Amino acid sequence: MLPDYVPASPSFDSSQLPEVVLASVRLHAITEAECVAYVVESLEVDRGGWIATANLDHMRRLWHADEFRRAYAGASVVVADGMPLIWASRLQGSPLPERVAGSDLIHSLTAGAAAAGRSVFFLGGDLGSADAAAARLAKDHPGLRVAGTYCPSMGFEKDPAQMEELRRVVQENSPDIVFVALGSPKQELLIHEIRSLLPQAWWIGVGISFSFVCGAIRRAPSWVQGLGLEWCHRLLQEPRRLGMRYLWHGPPCFLRLLLSALRGRFISWRNRNATQSTP
Repeated sequence: MLPDYVPASPSFDSSQLPEVVLASVRLHAITEAECVAYVVESLEVDRGGWIATANLDHMRRLWHADEFRRAYAGASVVVADGMPLIWASRLQGSPLPERVAGSDLIHSLTAGAAAAGRSVFFLGGDLGSADAAAARLAKDHPGLRVAGTYCPSMGFEKDPAQMEELRRVVQENSPDIVFVALGSPKQELLIHEIRSLLPQAWWIGVGISFSFVCGAIRRAPSWVQGLGLEWCHRLLQEPRRLGMRYLWHGPPCFLRLLLSALRGRFISWRNRNATQSTP
């Protein structure tokens, strides 16, 4: 059974989210509950935004892809969706509180939206998965307002007519929260391009999560996630699609991340010693 919406702790101050810089990438040091609370509070004052869910593949793109980096710079909240980032933050000496995965936020944000009387929109996913995910979440959270669903055709981003139709549908439904399930980097680039249509709404890229929600693809058990091995479970399910990402691009990115974290820890240690030795 999925948990109900749990508000953030009373000590959480959403006026300024704490940050950690990891390998030159800004991340917000918040829990999943705090992230949901921030979004709900922002909606109450008609302030929208964009949640970026950083993982190792995102880090690689941020280091090497200018267009992706420019788009990411517009994100309002950047959370760590990947255990390698959590491990690296601990090694650096500036630990992030927990992994905040897009595939978890689709549940907790929906719960928060239902509790606050807010609407959600499902954009993208495999054919039929947006409708199925919306139906499943509406069943799990009675009273949820589903603003609509839309699954564009393959290659829509290169077709001006299809892009215009997508903009029309999203704008006419005017949701409070938009889940975008198109995979990275397509979903981040699309959010960057069109989120100004609904400046009061919150946007989040959730990858394959519609298929997780409706049961078309099985998510790894919680103990596998806790060990940081969810990528293995995904790789076994889709080896041809994910092999290059996890087996070729992943290891050198992970090494770079760890080396950067070690360097950060050493610099902090050196600065601390220098401060202590100053008369």
